[in-house]
Amino acid sequence: MSPARAADALSVVCLEWTSAEMLLSLGITPRAVADVAGYRVWAAAPDLPESVLDLGSRGEPSMERIAIIKPDLIVTASGYGLDATRLQRFAPVETLKLYEGSATALFDTEREFLRLAAQIGRRPQAQQMLAKFFADLAAMRAELSTRKLPRVAVVSLFDDRHARVYGRNGLFQDVLDLLGVENAWTGDTSAWGFATVGFEKLVTLGDCVIVSLQPVPANVEIRIRQSRLWAALPAVQRQQVMNIPAVWPFGGIAAADRFARFLQVSLLRL
Repeated sequence: MSPARAADALSVVCLEWTSAEMLLSLGITPRAVADVAGYRVWAAAPDLPESVLDLGSRGEPSMERIAIIKPDLIVTASGYGLDATRLQRFAPVETLKLYEGSATALFDTEREFLRLAAQIGRRPQAQQMLAKFFADLAAMRAELSTRKLPRVAVVSLFDDRHARVYGRNGLFQDVLDLLGVENAWTGDTSAWGFATVGFEKLVTLGDCVIVSLQPVPANVEIRIRQSRLWAALPAVQRQQVMNIPAVWPFGGIAAADRFARFLQVSLLRL
């Protein structure tokens, strides 16, 4: 059986969304994924087919469902606190080593993407995808370099007083650097590349554009519109808040590419 056909025949389950994104990028549909509904809302792409089974919570996937599926491979990522020894009785377990602080988020993602691809016989496809990704980023940077670009603050909004702002250690920071776009947030971030701050901290960023990741819960969006703190932000006063569709901030190459494209389109519209 050829490597491509062998990969097609594999039954793989993913215990979080980044591994699911990677497999889908390589043309492999996982048999099951933890929190399918959440993936479709927060990660969004690549599309997750309706045939994919739901394993329940990413923190506590259903062992009973995994046992019934009898997968050939279980893929997860570091940082989820799952005990691999509990899973190895069902199938070999591959843990993606992401956000461990040894390298940039994008470098980790590239390395682990190639490693996973090699394991399932899809390394040439992964190499081709990576080559296109970096070539496209270079082309986007060249186009953006012809404009006077503002600094940007990339945020997720979960309530009407706080924002998750993305910076050092994160995937979005690496994409911003490669595009030649300056991040307005230079403050501390977690190992996952974000900080949760009050809106008053965003006021101190001064002259910048806010890039707001969707989705924002409808009830939160209503309260934000009524928030004096939000209204005080210079970007809000200048109507320079750009909403972009959902992108998984802790995703792989497909997420990085998706973020870069949405950001480029938004910046070229200014």
